[in-house]
Amino acid sequence: MLKQLEHRTGRWSAMALSILTVACLSASPARADAIDGDWCSPDGKHLTIKGPSIVTPGGVAMSGTYTRHAFSYVAAEKDPNPGVTIFMSLMNETTVQVREGTPVAQPIVWKRCENIT
Repeated sequence: MLKQLEHRTGRWSAMALSILTVACLSASPARADAIDGDWCSPDGKHLTIKGPSIVTPGGVAMSGTYTRHAFSYVAAEKDPNPGVTIFMSLMNETTVQVREGTPVAQPIVWKRCENIT
């Protein structure tokens, strides 16, 4: 009987561990490995990316070139540096490098916005 109880306890422990693992993994934010989301610059600019759609720092809703880890677009008239191509590369879940004009320009580091009001 003791062996039966040990066998059942072991099976339940393994099942509980599996459920806990799945719960922890599904609790992580969906944004963890994608450039999508709200980004804030060190000087107070803000932009939002959702797939190929972006709302630029100038408030212009437009489309750009999207991959899961990168985004580029041509700045609109209302944006800083209109007509310049902006290149963004995801570095980790909270950091993106933004380059103006060319993909090899000096990057500016933007962070995920804490709270957007």
